[in-house]
Order: sequence, then C-alpha cells, then structure tokens
Amino acid sequence: MSGERFVIPIGPQHPALKEPSHFEIFVDGEQVIGATLRLGYVHRGIEKGAEQRTWTQNLYLMERICGICSHVHALAFSQGVEALAGVQAPPRARAIRQVIAELERLHSHLLWLGVAAHEAGFDALFMYSWRDREVVMDLLELLSGNRVNYSANLLGGVKFDITAEQKVRILDGLNFIEERVHYYLGVVNTDETFLARTRGVGLLSRDEAERLGAVGPTARASGVTRDVRVDAPYAAYSEFPVKMVVSQQGDLQARFVVRLDECFESIRVLREILNNMPESELVARMPRRIPAGEVVSRVEAPRGELFYFIVSSGGDKPERVKVRTPSLANWGTVLATAPGHKLADIPMLVAGIDPCFSCNDR
Repeated sequence: MSGERFVIPIGPQHPALKEPSHFEIFVDGEQVIGATLRLGYVHRGIEKGAEQRTWTQNLYLMERICGICSHVHALAFSQGVEALAGVQAPPRARAIRQVIAELERLHSHLLWLGVAAHEAGFDALFMYSWRDREVVMDLLELLSGNRVNYSANLLGGVKFDITAEQKVRILDGLNFIEERVHYYLGVVNTDETFLARTRGVGLLSRDEAERLGAVGPTARASGVTRDVRVDAPYAAYSEFPVKMVVSQQGDLQARFVVRLDECFESIRVLREILNNMPESELVARMPRRIPAGEVVSRVEAPRGELFYFIVSSGGDKPERVKVRTPSLANWGTVLATAPGHKLADIPMLVAGIDPCFSCNDR
C-alpha cells in the first residue's frame, strides 16, 4: 500500500496462532485501520459425515467437534434427538448432564484465562491457571474415565451415576478452585501491567454487540442479557437455575471479569446440585428410528449460544445436522473493534472472544 500503510498477513501458519486462520491486518504505521479474516482451514466435513451414521454413532462424532466443549455438543445433539422422539431424560440424568456441563465451563474458562494471559505476555498466570485446570480435568476423569471427550451422554440419558465418594471428591475440588479463582480475579483487577493490556481495550457497546450478534461472555461483558441457561432452561437448569453474570464495561477487562465471575456461579450451582441430587433412573427408552421432523436444540456453551438444527426423515440416520457455534457469532466483534488499536493489541482482541477454530470450521 502507499505511504506508511501496509497489509500484514498473519496465518494460516504463524507462531502466534494455535489453530490455523488467515488474517489481513491493514495498518498505518503501528495503528490498525482495518482487518479481514478467512476461516475454514480445519474443515473436517463433520456435518456431511453425520448423514452417513446412525443417531447413536453421531453422538460420538458430535463430541469430537471440539475438545474443550465436547459435552455441550453431545448434549445439544442428544436433546434435539430426544425432542424429535418425544422422550425426556430422567431427572437424575438431567442433573448429571448439568454437573458435567458446569465442570466443563470451569475447565474452559481456566484454559482460556491461561491462553489470554500468554497472549499478553503474562506466562506466570498462564502456567498457574493451567496447573489449577488439572484439578477440574481430574474430576471429569473421576466421573467419566476421560479427561477430554467425556462421553457422558446417551440418547435418553447418561452413562454413569455420581456416587457419594465422588461427590465428596468433587466438593473438595470445588473448594480449591474457588480459592484460586478469587486469586485470579484479584490479579485481573489489580495488576498494572495486565490492566494496561485490557482496560479500555476492545471497547464494544451494548448496541454494537447486539448489532453484530455477539453471544456468551463476549456479549454479557457489554451489557447484553443473553444466556440460554436462563432464557430457555434445559437439562436441570429449571430446577437448579443460574444467575446471569453481566457487566456494562464492554472492554477486555470486563470479558475477563465476567468469565471469572461465571466460575463462581458454576461452583455455587454445582454444590447445590450435588447436595440435592434427584433420585431416578439414568436412561429413558429411545426408539431406534426417530420420527420424521425437524428441531432446533440450543445450549449455552462456555463461549456462548450453541445450536443444532436437526432433520429426521423417519429413519435410523439423520437427514441433516447443522451446527452453529458461538465462535462464528463472535468473530465480527474482533474485526469491528480492531481499527484504532495498535497492532500488538490484535492477539488480545482475538483471545478476548475465546475463539475455537475447530468448532467453527468442523
């Protein structure tokens, strides 16, 4: 470009990117004046592959859309298929689904905190948060036998129960995590170097967030009161409701605070469920062939609203499975807030939405 204006390409292979994507950053000196994004580098054809597999086989395929939020993908798919079949999972199964979902939220937010801190050059916080995240992964392994793809869901219910011994272990782990999250919240709100990278950076007004269709903590940090767990409760969220965490600040610091406050809310509701677990069977009977019809299944993933559009033709395989992940909804906020910032702020703006390219591209 002419004068001091340049186009800086970043990706799809770049040391700063953990997953492949291609950014074109338009700069005037050090100041960003525009940005474009190209996605699709990790497309795996999962939606098309779902049409060749049975309903049960697809449960495992959907879990592999994302390694961080695998449970909510399987949960959204399970609830959609159950709605088509006119079946509701038993109360205890729904409560266990919520337990896994909120543990997964803790895991996701702690993982994100480390990645975002790393992008800011705060590697001590990165290593601390990932060390503490191991406690949550150990609890998920205790319940399911797996640390990544938990395979907790069945069509019509769940695979495993929570024993009295496991309950004690989970509550002990939550006490430890709660103490650590208090510490991280203090760091995020008081560390001067960190605040220089987050306070007033990436400001997104409520109106702009609404216009761009932002979801999850990204939207709630800008004052948008939108949370599927509250607006359209699923699993056991009607019996064990959560309080929506919202901030009016709208900058990167607010996105940190909202996610950490959500950790406290997850810990609170987990304790409530574990101390008041309903008694029932774990699985309801499901037909092998799902009646013809279509359904939209919505859940609140750690990054925001995830929904599945599922079509059945009355057979043992789906006619169509369409997935809309929260990362796709939030990318517009990065491109909209980038102009006016320094080039060095771009990695933090990207990390601020907690993107998942694997989810996004499928």
